[in-house]
Amino acid sequence: MGDRTGFLADTIITLVRFFRAIAGIFIAWFRRISSVITPLGWSMLLVVPAAFTLGYSLGWVELVAVAFAGTMLIIIAAIYLIGRNAFAITLSMPHSRVVVGERATGLIIVANPTRRRLIGVKVEVPVGRGLAEIAMPGLSRGASFQHEFLVPTAHRGVLAIGPVRSVRADPVGLVRRELVWTESKELFIHPRTIGIPSTSTGFVRDLEGNPTKDLSNSDVSFHALREYVPGDERRYIHWKSTAKTGTYMVRQFEETRRSHLVIALSLATANYATEEEFEMAVSVTGSLGARAIRDARNVAVVVSEKTPEFAKHKVLAVRHLNTRTRARLLDDLAVVDSAESVLGIMDVARVAADEVTGISVAFLVCGSLATPTELRAASTKFPPGVEVIAIVCDPETVPGLRRVAGLSVLTIGYLEDLQKSLARAAAG
Repeated sequence: MGDRTGFLADTIITLVRFFRAIAGIFIAWFRRISSVITPLGWSMLLVVPAAFTLGYSLGWVELVAVAFAGTMLIIIAAIYLIGRNAFAITLSMPHSRVVVGERATGLIIVANPTRRRLIGVKVEVPVGRGLAEIAMPGLSRGASFQHEFLVPTAHRGVLAIGPVRSVRADPVGLVRRELVWTESKELFIHPRTIGIPSTSTGFVRDLEGNPTKDLSNSDVSFHALREYVPGDERRYIHWKSTAKTGTYMVRQFEETRRSHLVIALSLATANYATEEEFEMAVSVTGSLGARAIRDARNVAVVVSEKTPEFAKHKVLAVRHLNTRTRARLLDDLAVVDSAESVLGIMDVARVAADEVTGISVAFLVCGSLATPTELRAASTKFPPGVEVIAIVCDPETVPGLRRVAGLSVLTIGYLEDLQKSLARAAAG
């Protein structure tokens, strides 16, 4: 209004505020009404007035009958929206983690906390990309209703279950009112793993605490005696040899190492002939990692990193999975997937060797399309002295063991072959 004052200005301001309030109420009601009207309902709202207009203007009795029939359907649909849903609905998941193929269920509990009877409604539970529909009966005062539904676990991954919503809709489908009652829950579907006895990972046990070729002045593996030089600690002087030779002699040690495992999984589709091979490779990675975590060993599990679309060069990077607990590792493995634009087994080995220090044993897990040349090249990316074991998953071949310079290649046809193959490689 600027600098204007007086009765007229106040009246205009009051009218503007009034009409804005009316418009706000109208918009709020329109949003509430439009949120429950389906596309079919909107079509019916347009057809009925048009049928009345054309029927009476042109004298078409059929159109008038259609208009009255549509009016009755609209009235019946509106009746279905009358009333409130006063339920108490909870969603329960007995387990948050299952193995692929295991039976998994969810439980919905619907209670009537009011003092009156509640009519039945339809309850929907989104399960991943699917939908579980439950027809809930009417509940008397204080009554409850339970329904158990199955969750598909045929494929590894993470399923979002819920939120649970109640649905009130007319039989024709003109209106639909949804109310959300719970939050969604996650179900981790882990890859299948097998138990690997510690004796099967002989590579690790044999390397743990073994001396290296690096000499040290302070360690636990005695190597030889040598003459004392300034800077040596006096506590390592060997007095008997000093008395015999007349020269100070000190103990010389070899550095020992604690095994540090690296498990590198290729996600490149170029390394796998079938999806079955890839799933077996994920299971192998989980089995090896779970065994190492259970034995409280130093372990790093890495997978290929994806190169962004339209990138000029491939990204030389790997993703480190969580190895704090067995469950955390399998949670991460539940969501890995193969792709074309990721690093192959040779590049994964190269990056893993650069990023992880103190590696003593490296497992390279891949499919049948990884050539022997690629596996040999991958093994050369690790420092000398690292035991490299390539595990090739190929259901179409007979399990076997091949040894190349600095590399052991285990070929398995089934996940259960992993135990015997590791034991045979350790014994050989």
